[in-house]
Amino acid sequence: MWRRIRKIALYAFGVLAALLLIGAAYQWYGSAQDKKTYMPSGKLYEVAGGKMHLYTEGAGDVTVVFASGWGTANPYADFYPLYEGLKPHAKIAVYDRFGYGYSDTTDRKRDIDSITDEIHELLRASGQKPPYVFAGHSLGSLEVIRYAQRFPEEVKGILLIDGGSPEYYRSSTELTLIPWTYAGLRTTGVLRALYQFDGFEEWVNDQSNEQKLLPEPLKELNRVSSLLKSGNRNMTDELRQSRENAEAVLQGKKPLDIPITVLTADSFGKLDDDQLWNESQAALPAWSVSGKQVVVKDSSHYIHAYRPDAVVDELLKLAGPKE
Repeated sequence: MWRRIRKIALYAFGVLAALLLIGAAYQWYGSAQDKKTYMPSGKLYEVAGGKMHLYTEGAGDVTVVFASGWGTANPYADFYPLYEGLKPHAKIAVYDRFGYGYSDTTDRKRDIDSITDEIHELLRASGQKPPYVFAGHSLGSLEVIRYAQRFPEEVKGILLIDGGSPEYYRSSTELTLIPWTYAGLRTTGVLRALYQFDGFEEWVNDQSNEQKLLPEPLKELNRVSSLLKSGNRNMTDELRQSRENAEAVLQGKKPLDIPITVLTADSFGKLDDDQLWNESQAALPAWSVSGKQVVVKDSSHYIHAYRPDAVVDELLKLAGPKE
């Protein structure tokens, strides 16, 4: 009987190994094809020994600098719903951290000061000029607050788009299982296969309004970016260091001498269901000498994918002249 069980186990292992090999080959071939048309939306600049991507558009005396949330594979596509409302009034600059969008993957650790050094160097190398209004989504809140702590003379204001507070992230669990899962699904071809099923793309983009505000080419760009980038080592290290990065921000200046507007998604009336998040959002304006919170109705975590009007309105207030 044990011989029979052993043979069945070996057979199952062999089948699994063969499927993984086939899946990896499927992913390798698909990625090779994707890379042929995966061309930067903006320009690449030499930063910290690698290439970082920056997309710019519009004109004005103030530049709105966008920091994407964790795991957002293509920041240019993610923030697209905001561009038309902003570019007549301000310059737009959307950067890809290392491991995101069109930027390289780096061997440098993803500690918050390395990240903000890279952003600072990218803005300088690309010829951007302060003052900046930073817009940080989700975990991107840490780097925009830290940037303002380290380079206060460059920052005019901050908008947090459902961005978490440093206190919240310091006490949160580092969910590194999430990027590991994404990486495993991507490298074995499972993620690529799942995209062939009707409804999967809408399901995976549920928090970003199923990409309803994106044109078809940008939906495809998001799909390709996910298949090339999801769960890479830079994304994994960002999440692994999120608590330490939050602690570094907490050790810096507070409150900041600039306005901070906190946009909080009402989660379609379910904001009160997460008491810890709700309370941390209400306390977040205290990071500024003139902070405020705006709860955005009819929205979820990617507020800009549901209510770009609300985001643009608050950004223009921050970018405008001081009263």
